[in-house]
Amino acid sequence: MERKISHIIIYIAALVLVACSNEGVAFKKAEQSYAIGEYYAASINYKKSYSRCAPKEKAKRAVRAFMMGECYRHIGYTQKAMAAYTNAIRYNIPDSTVYLHLARQQLKAGQYKQAAQNFNQFLEFEPGNELARSGLLSCELGPQWKAKPNQYKIKKETVFNSRRSDYSPMLVGDDADQLVLSSTRKEASGEDVSGVTGLKFGDLFFSRKNEQGKWQAVNVLEGDVNTEYDEGAPCLSPDGKTMYFTRCSSDPDYPRFAEIWQSQRSDASWGKATKCVISRDTLTSYAHPAVSPDGEWLYFVSDAEGGEGGLDIWRTRILSSGFGGMENLGRPINTAGDEMFPSFRPNGDLYFSSDGHPGMGGLDIFIAHEDSIRGTIVENQQYPLNSPADDFGMTFEGVHNRGFFSSSRNDGKGWEHIFSFECPEILQTVTGWVYEKDGYELPEALVYMVGNDGTNLKLSVKGDGSFTQVLKPGVDYVLLGTCKGYLNVKNEIRVQPEDEEESHEYTLQFPLPPINVPVLIDNIFYEFDRADLTPESTEALDQLVGMMNENPNITIELSAHCDYRGNDDYNQRLSQRRAESVVRYLIQHGVAKDRLTAVGYGESRPKIITKKLAETLLAGEPKVEVQVNDTLTENYILRVKDKDEQEVLNALNRRTEFRVLRTTYGTTLNEYKPEEEERKAAAKRKEEAAEEENFIF
Repeated sequence: MERKISHIIIYIAALVLVACSNEGVAFKKAEQSYAIGEYYAASINYKKSYSRCAPKEKAKRAVRAFMMGECYRHIGYTQKAMAAYTNAIRYNIPDSTVYLHLARQQLKAGQYKQAAQNFNQFLEFEPGNELARSGLLSCELGPQWKAKPNQYKIKKETVFNSRRSDYSPMLVGDDADQLVLSSTRKEASGEDVSGVTGLKFGDLFFSRKNEQGKWQAVNVLEGDVNTEYDEGAPCLSPDGKTMYFTRCSSDPDYPRFAEIWQSQRSDASWGKATKCVISRDTLTSYAHPAVSPDGEWLYFVSDAEGGEGGLDIWRTRILSSGFGGMENLGRPINTAGDEMFPSFRPNGDLYFSSDGHPGMGGLDIFIAHEDSIRGTIVENQQYPLNSPADDFGMTFEGVHNRGFFSSSRNDGKGWEHIFSFECPEILQTVTGWVYEKDGYELPEALVYMVGNDGTNLKLSVKGDGSFTQVLKPGVDYVLLGTCKGYLNVKNEIRVQPEDEEESHEYTLQFPLPPINVPVLIDNIFYEFDRADLTPESTEALDQLVGMMNENPNITIELSAHCDYRGNDDYNQRLSQRRAESVVRYLIQHGVAKDRLTAVGYGESRPKIITKKLAETLLAGEPKVEVQVNDTLTENYILRVKDKDEQEVLNALNRRTEFRVLRTTYGTTLNEYKPEEEERKAAAKRKEEAAEEENFIF
């Protein structure tokens, strides 16, 4: 019997030795995983190590429980983190920060009373701690905001969401009819599981609206952006041609540092990405890119030295050669906590998420905007846009306060999902279209917008040549449409003070005349068989005066044309007199005489059909079928059988046009000098005028 008992004792002792040995191995593995940021993998081994420690080994259990809490905190497992920190306190962990971390997790779970107790407990150790004081204020504000919701309307969008994490949506397209999002769903590239999150590595996915305006199923983003690594948190440049995103590579022996990459659009897909070299520091993370509305700055998140603590929002200037240095946004935007996921509304307001400012719990969405007196103001967007969970990653539908964001609310595993939001507001907006006069849209155009309140903006246009901008009531605006190779066109808007009572949209057109081809002047009318301008021509003539004033460095040839009917010589003289009538009007209204040349071409230069004109004729009544580059000569028109169609074509030949001769008038670089052809034209007009005195019709 004694021998049997001794065998049992030896066996138990051996089991204890094995357990202790396994505990040490698990703890070492956990430490190694934690050191390189693989928190999910570390949490598994910390848990193994904790369970293999005897209850009497309180010091060991306390450390392992605390480290489990740290891992769960990093990967968003709030409930597990709270339980782990509570165990660490139960086993008398000597680290007082356990109360701060537990309180912040309780805040994230909406347990405001318990969180307040632990914040106060921690403040006994560090009375001035910024995060604890901010958290204590959150315990007061959170319940108040939840009891009085604001006007935000929130909805979980099932079409975008999977059974894993879906986050950081980004609306794209001129009509915001496409959505790029980040996801760890099963369709993501590769088969490996992330040691950081325990999920698959994330990829970028894509959805678009159908013809009925309904969002379609999510598919993998086309192109060469996704890899076996982690891709997410995308943003677009204002012109839509460059996409920036975060990529995290993996290494079994070193920490994973996030990097920002960029890809250029190639037709309908995205090209192979290249890394953005923001700094030579390779031991710093750069993530969550956002481009300012003017396209000049790249905002991002980093743990670089020189910040306010935790993760901060920084920015760097976008240059043609790369990036121009890092600049921390500082207070009041950055805090001792984490500031993440910056994004912009087109009006310039910066949205970001933070757990350092007073809020509802975890990451809350804030807005930062400039006040002329108080400087930068940071405002919490409150409930229901924010919740006790993590809320982040805003994207806006044009100028409107609606779009999508991501949140981990109501998910027991702490995984994020896509939600829509909308907040009703009164907006005064201007929508404009910049296009070639008598032609198509100009997507390379720029619009300069100046207001008497100090507004000074440079606006890029969309692919269809349009733009939309928010206006302020009671402000006068001047907008100048510009594009290389075209003359400028100006519009003015006065927004009445009473317009702030309801939304209103102003609509403007910017038909830019090209410099290198003749431009038709619409609605110039003459008396029948004479050169006198009719009163109906005044509006078009005044617009021409305005165009000359908006482009003070140009000289133009003003030409008049006739159809083939009538005597050739007479048509030429009539067209010359008509061109001179227009020139006289311009001179009488302030345009310098030496900027104008009048030429009558009679029927010698028939109209040439452009692609746009061909489309217009085919859509008109009567429908006229012509081909691009057809020339409306007499023989061409006479071959058309229908008399009404002939008249349409003859009317196109009867026209008044201008073309730019010089673009350096009045400049010191190249002072204006009459060219040889202009002198010849003047001599010819004088000769023809003398002949006309003896001409009898």
